[in-house]
Amino acid sequence: MLYLYRQQIIYITLGIAVLFAQPVMAQHYNSRVEINLSEHDSKPYYFGITIGGNSSRFHTRFHPTFLQSDSVLVAEPNNTGGASLGLSATVRLSNRFQFRFNPQLFFVDRSIRYVLSYPDPSSFNQTEVTKKVESVTMSFPVHFKFQSDRIGNFRVYTLAGIKGDIDMASNARAKRAEQLVKIEKNDWGPEFGIGFNFFFPTFIFSPEIKISNGIRNIHARDQDLRFSNVIDRIQSRMIVFSIHLEG
Repeated sequence: MLYLYRQQIIYITLGIAVLFAQPVMAQHYNSRVEINLSEHDSKPYYFGITIGGNSSRFHTRFHPTFLQSDSVLVAEPNNTGGASLGLSATVRLSNRFQFRFNPQLFFVDRSIRYVLSYPDPSSFNQTEVTKKVESVTMSFPVHFKFQSDRIGNFRVYTLAGIKGDIDMASNARAKRAEQLVKIEKNDWGPEFGIGFNFFFPTFIFSPEIKISNGIRNIHARDQDLRFSNVIDRIQSRMIVFSIHLEG
């Protein structure tokens, strides 16, 4: 699975290298630039809002039933986009470390593409069918941030933490289940990423990219449903791009 996130891992590694290279650069540069929000680093805490987009998909593991199935030939997750909106509260622990609580509301539309042996009457007799799973998820991530020295009005940071998710549109108990891939309500997993602070006179603009993966099997498998019984496990995979506006 590492090759799927190769580019993101490279960016994060480069960011860590920049963190350790910055102290000498910062001392030289800060003496020549007007520093915005110069008292911000002494604040014990601060707040912000978050807007973002994401690319998400399911990570699936087939059930042995898939090899025995005479109706489903392929079950392949698709990458899809989504959006998010949230708040943030950050507590200063030291010059280098901060703790952040960043609850967000995610609007996600994931799907699985099926190739069938026989035409599906419910899909206009097509042999290729895409089943969508719409989610409105409340995510509650907590992060530890490790930040560099400021270079003028710029700073880089890395983050690592854990999240808990509640899917408010979960269809695990849906009665019209034949045409659905049913997903459980709760999930949790690790997050890690990199971000950048740009200090303006009245606020901080912070673009950020992170990998957010679910660990729990969220598939509510039903042996009697053909779109469900060929899949054993489903886990969430997401790359999130966020913009934090903080003060």
